[in-house]
Amino acid sequence: MHTLTEPERDALWRRCPDWRLLPDRDAITRDVKFPDFRAAWAFMTRVAALADRMDHHPEWSNSYNRVSITLTTHDASGLTRCDAD
Repeated sequence: MHTLTEPERDALWRRCPDWRLLPDRDAITRDVKFPDFRAAWAFMTRVAALADRMDHHPEWSNSYNRVSITLTTHDASGLTRCDAD
């Protein structure tokens, strides 16, 4: 598995403008706000099922109606197609 090339990263930024790069970790992060805790938890439940199918799990935290998500591929020490998908 290889980390994303510059053209792949450029395509990722165009597709996902709400994500920010964490250059010290070669990871991307985003904070998502929901109407309430139940909606935030429902989102996390849906993403957890998808992450299990992909065998690629986010780093995340939840505080009431907010979910903070960070994606990187630890085995590759950086961003890969798994993070972009």
